[in-house]
Amino acid sequence: MANDELQSRFSPNRPLEPDVAAELQSIMRLHDLSPEDLYLKWDSYCLQMETDAHDVTLSSVRRLKQTIQDSLEKDNSRKAQVKTAATPRPSAGARGAGAAAAATDVFGMLDGLVPSTPATGARLKSGGASASGLKRKLETPRSAAGPGSSPAGRGMSDQLKTMNGTPAASFRDRANPGEVVELLNGHLDPVDPPIAPFPESRIRLKASSDQSKMAYKPLAMKLSEASEILDDRIDEFLSVVQEYHSLEDSAFGSAASQSTTPVVAVGRIASDSMEGRLNAASLVLETSRRTGMGLRIPLNMDKIASWSFFPGQIVALKGSNASGKAFVVEEILEIPLLPSAASTPANLEAHRERLRGGPDAMDSDSDPAPLNILYAAGPYTADDNLDFEPLHALCSQAADTYADAMVLTGPFIDVDHPLIATGDFDLPEEATYDPDSATMTTVFKYLFSPALNRLATSNPNITIILVPSTRDVVDKHVSWPQDMVARKDLGLPKAARLVSNPMAFQMNEVLTAVSSQDALFEIRGEEVVQNPKGAAADAMGRLCRYLIEQRHYFPLFPPMDRKRLPKTGTEEGVATGAVLDVSYLKLGEMVSVRPDVMLTPSLLPPFAKVYDSVLAINPGPLSKRRGAGTYARMTLYPPASLAPNDDSGMVSHKVFERARVEIVRI
Repeated sequence: MANDELQSRFSPNRPLEPDVAAELQSIMRLHDLSPEDLYLKWDSYCLQMETDAHDVTLSSVRRLKQTIQDSLEKDNSRKAQVKTAATPRPSAGARGAGAAAAATDVFGMLDGLVPSTPATGARLKSGGASASGLKRKLETPRSAAGPGSSPAGRGMSDQLKTMNGTPAASFRDRANPGEVVELLNGHLDPVDPPIAPFPESRIRLKASSDQSKMAYKPLAMKLSEASEILDDRIDEFLSVVQEYHSLEDSAFGSAASQSTTPVVAVGRIASDSMEGRLNAASLVLETSRRTGMGLRIPLNMDKIASWSFFPGQIVALKGSNASGKAFVVEEILEIPLLPSAASTPANLEAHRERLRGGPDAMDSDSDPAPLNILYAAGPYTADDNLDFEPLHALCSQAADTYADAMVLTGPFIDVDHPLIATGDFDLPEEATYDPDSATMTTVFKYLFSPALNRLATSNPNITIILVPSTRDVVDKHVSWPQDMVARKDLGLPKAARLVSNPMAFQMNEVLTAVSSQDALFEIRGEEVVQNPKGAAADAMGRLCRYLIEQRHYFPLFPPMDRKRLPKTGTEEGVATGAVLDVSYLKLGEMVSVRPDVMLTPSLLPPFAKVYDSVLAINPGPLSKRRGAGTYARMTLYPPASLAPNDDSGMVSHKVFERARVEIVRI
């Protein structure tokens, strides 16, 4: 049993090598881990080491084993020190706060991170005298170096290298730039870039979401409103299930009511404890106030061979509660999907003609050239600098290939970036601003915007779409769903469009849905899976189908604990997290139809796959903490030409059949 579960999690497409399987079982026995817990540790280890989680070798598993052992020893050592540490006694003379900090800071790890040991790095730099005065105010003279002090002049970059254990790799020395690591629809030929840019834009952009609703007031959530939103979502799904399965009102009932008669219960998956991860023993179904007075009842899944749930998932279960203590599930009813996106033949033909780029651009008898669209996700620079070299490289690629569109998701200026968190960085020498009134908008203008301005100059007809993140320090809207970033003083080109998060928009006929929330990673860490079979055995497919089935860009509730998210390079090391505003979660729902393209940026391995006729793309971060990342490149062929008088009604877009998608190393 354990072998089968290890096989399904670590290597679903090919058998594990016997030595690797034996080593994994050894780790499970040594640390009393389940296959699922071991895989989560493996996932976290691969993210930290920036390696491919699918490449399960004996050497990498042994390194994981050593890492787990080292972590355990550090925890034990820390606990022992807490128990045996003596209370420090103040003494006369120089044993002040600074001396105490120096005594405990043996390796200089706190240098520049606490008030008693300030760093010497300049904050905001400008050519004027006022900036120099500002720099002098922020700096504190360093005392002579002692045996236990940090080297003089050591800046934040050196400290980052010490704290992370390994120095960040230079972007120029990155391995295999331009390598395609994953390919979808390889039978479609790649297209050479045009000799010159098209005379006009080949993309017509149209919003499919009401962005005005996103301008709500954050941090003003009321418990009554939040509970109503959660209740309404259950009741809405009850109506959807009833219509899809043609059920009478009498077929539904409360899972919490004791009865031997089978009923259909619609509710939300939850855990019986606020702490710890969801598991088979802690599964409960939360009912709405209308259908079950808001009660929670434990679920007995013994009669179901294969299933998968996550907290917040809305489900329809058929079963009975004869004992009054648990709802025995006999069947999991299917949740219907939204219909596919479609257009009229006349609209498709108009979009097809737009791809010609103007009346004189191409021969009207030949097929128009495919669209070239780039997708990338933040962060856009490594932890040890704010040079944004990956962003400049991506913009150069878009300029050289005359890309039609580029979709960028945040964070752009990351609040979890260690240099942004400390303010220990310089702006370019050519930047002109008042240091007394400089803000993070100034930082965006002089560090992020120049790459986009150069791109817009060399490729004037490109469409650039910017989707913010809750980690964006320039966005005053701090919760999700999230309003767009205010454009004022950002220095963006006219080609750049700022949208909300999440956002659904049409590029010609293609309905694209984007959310910068990492829903996939958090659901992967919270879900509980029992004997996955068929399509459910594919972890990435299962995660994407959750979003499509639940009709929501972030269906997980409550979100993952911030302490369990991957650590950041900041002093605290705790990630920002989901930052949900529950009262407005309805703004995160998919509207009316399934998207053609669903952009789901995640820390999980990048991919481009088709699920339920939806092309799901995870481009991966453009920059990792200590190295270069990946982006996605789509070559979208035009829709098939239809007869001039075709009145067959709505025609499905079928973007997944005519899109060649490559995941490329930057």
